[in-house]
Amino acid sequence: MSIARRAACLLGAALILDLMLVLPNQSRGLVVATALRLPLELPVILLVLAALPRDARISYVLRVVLVAVLVALVALKLADIGTFTAFARPFNPAVDLFMIEAGTRFGISTIGLPLVILAALGGALALAGLIWTLWWASGQWLGLASGPVARSLTGVAAALGVLVIGAQQSNSLPLRLPWYAGTTHLASAHLRSFTQTLADLKRFRAAAANDPFAGSAGLFDRLQGRDVLIVFIESYGRASFDNPLYAPTHVATLENAAPKLAQAGLAMRSGWLTSPTEGGQSWLAHSTLESGLTISDQTRYRALLASPRRTLFDLAAASGLRTAAVMPGITLSWPEGPMQGFQTILEAADLGYQGQPFNFVTMPDQYTLSAFDRLVAREPQAGPLFAQIVLLSSHAPWVPVPEMIAWDQVGDGRVFDRWALSGDPPKVVWRDRDRVRDQYRQAIDYSLQAILSYAGRHANKPPLMVVLGDHQPTPFVAQIDSKDVPVHLIGPPDLIADFDAWSWTPGLVPDAQTPVWPMRDFRDRFINALTSLPIKVAQ
Repeated sequence: MSIARRAACLLGAALILDLMLVLPNQSRGLVVATALRLPLELPVILLVLAALPRDARISYVLRVVLVAVLVALVALKLADIGTFTAFARPFNPAVDLFMIEAGTRFGISTIGLPLVILAALGGALALAGLIWTLWWASGQWLGLASGPVARSLTGVAAALGVLVIGAQQSNSLPLRLPWYAGTTHLASAHLRSFTQTLADLKRFRAAAANDPFAGSAGLFDRLQGRDVLIVFIESYGRASFDNPLYAPTHVATLENAAPKLAQAGLAMRSGWLTSPTEGGQSWLAHSTLESGLTISDQTRYRALLASPRRTLFDLAAASGLRTAAVMPGITLSWPEGPMQGFQTILEAADLGYQGQPFNFVTMPDQYTLSAFDRLVAREPQAGPLFAQIVLLSSHAPWVPVPEMIAWDQVGDGRVFDRWALSGDPPKVVWRDRDRVRDQYRQAIDYSLQAILSYAGRHANKPPLMVVLGDHQPTPFVAQIDSKDVPVHLIGPPDLIADFDAWSWTPGLVPDAQTPVWPMRDFRDRFINALTSLPIKVAQ
């Protein structure tokens, strides 16, 4: 091989390794300037490879380890890009591996199984190509030096390695330059997060076993036999009030509805809760609200299900109320439902919708609410009801968006087909982020119209309604740095008066200065507000 060709191979191999190390873990770092950063791990890797004997077994083993570590780091960074984009946080393998299955199901529902399979095959080929490329690159530098030179290079590499690792662990400044790419720091931060998560889960299981309401009697007596509906609006967050793209539409809808509901004899209060999640994973918010514990990831969710912690619905059932869950987004087996205290569960197939789906959204919110009225008994002889309803129309991809119709025209849902089959599909809309944001604006507004119209429709015998968002939309849609979601109390004035001590804003638009509670605080405060002899709990 000529000297020029050999030099080109060495330079190309070094560049490949460099790119693996400077690859960012957030989408905002995917710019040309990132490639100009200096990974201090690179000279360590090159010096070690150059000092290794070419044909020794130890060299083969170390190359395998190097390639495996680099592939793992690339995968971790790509996973970070995904979770930062969707949930505004880094990937944590202790709790996030389930998202592979969830993402696959979402992909099948939006772009179809053939494209998902094609994407998986493309990913497998890319992985094989990456492994082969890194194996080739590491081989180019292998065994360049020998004898005393090799020993000297080994010493230099060891010194540099200690320096890099020490600087990362101590966060010392000399190596923390603006143009420095800290792969070692990223890896160590993820390792710390992983171990801290495991320790946190141990503490969580202990907290879940200590329920202040365990064995309590006489809860919810102030309801005096009236129903409670806890209604989650998908992706309804503080962005609807603080982002000028959405606030004029959403605030106007709320302000227009408030006097109509008041004229119908209903009272309203509004406040803020901080969701444990952002951009998705709605069930984490649902379980946080009902358990009184922060359920911020899938592992905590599973720990909750395995714990003796009693949910809001468990406690309601123990107090003589019928519990139900209306879950139009559940299309597969949901064994967790009964474990959360629901005696009756209406999944998508149980709701009888005969219309076309709205892409990922199985049915419009107006149909969900109509089916709830039709399928869940509300007569006095059936006993008071304590139900959770999840409204799905404001779930991504937010296309198409239905319109409100007369309630007596809802029927079996086929009336909504004219909207379900209209407009551009998600793969077209999602090429333009401004279009995505506008679709989100329309979808949230539809959900608000549906639930507010429903509240007015039942004003003659009103339940106590808790209407709230589960989480903010994905960050590029929300465009504000907050996990807060609005929560509205709508119901009979005497019941709403039981919440006066909360100092929430009258009406449907929460004041920006209203104190914000963690969502986990809601369960205990809600029970105490509706119980004559409140039980003291830690706040």
